[in-house]
Amino acid sequence: MFYYFVWVRSKYYHGKEPLTYSSEIRLSPGSLVEIELQKAKITGFISGLTTKPRFRVKPIISVLPLPTLPLASLKLLEWIKDYYPAPLGLITQQVLPPKLNLKQNNSADLSFKKLDTTKLPPLNQEQQQAYDTMSSKTETYILHGRTGSGKTRLYIEMALKAVASKQSVVILTPEISLTPQLLNSFREVFGDRVIGIHSKQTPKERRIAWLNCLLAKEPLVIIGPRSALFVPLNNIGLIVVDEAHENAYKQNSLPHYQTTRVASTLAKLNHATLILGSATPLIADYYIALMRHKPIIRLEHIAKTNRHASSDTVVIDKKDVSQFTNSPFLSQSLIESISLNLSQGNQALLYLNRRGTARVIMCENCGWQAECPHCGLPLTYHSDVHAIRCHSCNFKTNAPVSCPSCHSPNIIFKTAGTKAIATEVERLFPEARISRFDTDNTKNESFEHNYEDARLGRIDILIGTQLLAKGLDLPSLGLVGVILADTSLYIPDFSSDERTFQLINQVIGRVGRGHIKGKAIIQTYHPELPVIKFALNNDYDGFYKHELKSRQTYLFPPFCFLLKLTVRRASSHHAEIAAEKLKQQIGLSGIKVLVEGPAPSFYERSNGQYEWQLIVKAKTRKNLLQIVELLPANWQYDLDPINLL
Repeated sequence: MFYYFVWVRSKYYHGKEPLTYSSEIRLSPGSLVEIELQKAKITGFISGLTTKPRFRVKPIISVLPLPTLPLASLKLLEWIKDYYPAPLGLITQQVLPPKLNLKQNNSADLSFKKLDTTKLPPLNQEQQQAYDTMSSKTETYILHGRTGSGKTRLYIEMALKAVASKQSVVILTPEISLTPQLLNSFREVFGDRVIGIHSKQTPKERRIAWLNCLLAKEPLVIIGPRSALFVPLNNIGLIVVDEAHENAYKQNSLPHYQTTRVASTLAKLNHATLILGSATPLIADYYIALMRHKPIIRLEHIAKTNRHASSDTVVIDKKDVSQFTNSPFLSQSLIESISLNLSQGNQALLYLNRRGTARVIMCENCGWQAECPHCGLPLTYHSDVHAIRCHSCNFKTNAPVSCPSCHSPNIIFKTAGTKAIATEVERLFPEARISRFDTDNTKNESFEHNYEDARLGRIDILIGTQLLAKGLDLPSLGLVGVILADTSLYIPDFSSDERTFQLINQVIGRVGRGHIKGKAIIQTYHPELPVIKFALNNDYDGFYKHELKSRQTYLFPPFCFLLKLTVRRASSHHAEIAAEKLKQQIGLSGIKVLVEGPAPSFYERSNGQYEWQLIVKAKTRKNLLQIVELLPANWQYDLDPINLL
């Protein structure tokens, strides 16, 4: 009789170590098995052999007639278990599909045609230099390329090199809505070698894609969001994290992994090249790359060379009421530009970041905004106590009745949403074909479902949130209008300036990509702010230096590691008491960390309970892992959070 450690795929298994099962046959690590857990038959995999335990163990029900999982996949999960602690049943879910019914195995017997490079434009001089550098050495590269500089063309060239060497490729995209565009680009070259995988596929589609990866005898190109990192591929030669700055690469549920760190580990396990591509790299990634002397490759020029396809940027000050006589949301300049684009048969894109859902405390006269004197973060208004509060350090004071800067009584609390914009645009342009794209869409309304209509110009005006600001290349797009560029500045978090810079830079980059002449109209209450100016001028270096100084002053990443701890209780008072008690316990533990708070979470009440949080900062990440081990029951934690909301 043999005894094995088995990782079980079950959300009901909350243990931190694998379970032990028995078998009469010798099995290899990575073997896929069916086992019984709490009277339910579930799937798992063998992680290793162990000695006979003192307790009674259940037998393995069956061994699935499939190849073993790749060794790199097993080592990756072991790393996640230690780096992003979470119940093992949830970690196992990352790599195994929900159902593995082999009686209905519809995986394709894949056969591949010769690669077709005839439609690929030649690399320009800048791209060729970048390719020569990245293909010369297996390394982690930051590909810092402005929007429209041809990063995707470079990804394809690097993928060609990997496939020619019999190595597979993983291309990650932050949003499912961006997969159709990437799939089209890669399938023109690699044909059926390209497999898309994402959460909006049916269980059957995901199972087929997963099995095709496991059974493949030829190199594949996998395209999808962060979950694509966990497909069972042998011999990966290239991993690309496209739009690597995006928040969507952070897993919101356990395990709370950051995709770029997982990708880095997987690349090392496979001795693969890793490319982090972005027009606006994360401040922390850029800083670490510089400190560790990792290569940063710049693409400064537009890839397409249509000299008539440049773009202009116009800034509209939202404090200038004379600009908003026909609409409270759209300036006269924006309305006229939309009308002109429609008459020319071009598309317009109107962007509004819906993340700005908190009340905004602002002077309508001069643009002053309430900020925390300790954290430099925007303050949030609480109407029940008529007070403003910082959700990081818990500074609070009475809500202002007049502006402390210009003494105007015109203090406003306002928000806007894409539905209101769509209604306004329909009123102004009743004949236009208008589509709104945001998280309220049904499946048929989603951007990925309507991608071809957008690409072919069958939509006149696109209205949407962040998903329209990222990576899209729409040949007929002649105008971008940013309804309110300041929205993410109002989020009370250390990342708000960086997010604002990224989003403005990215959305402006949807025009002037070498197709037709474009125009960007940016509406803002704060045209004088450094972050707005840096974004409008595409000045990443200036913003990087400015933001790095602020991060160092207030001790935020990359100058520390972060851990967010949250607790929920039936009343705000009891949640605060629990948070204060844990803060004292951490102080008595002797672990070298800085604990800030307690303070109410940004979303204070959820499902009838009140949530408070502690923010823990440390110079050494290992100290934060020690704090996680000390946590009482019913506390939630997030290591390396991308924000503190």
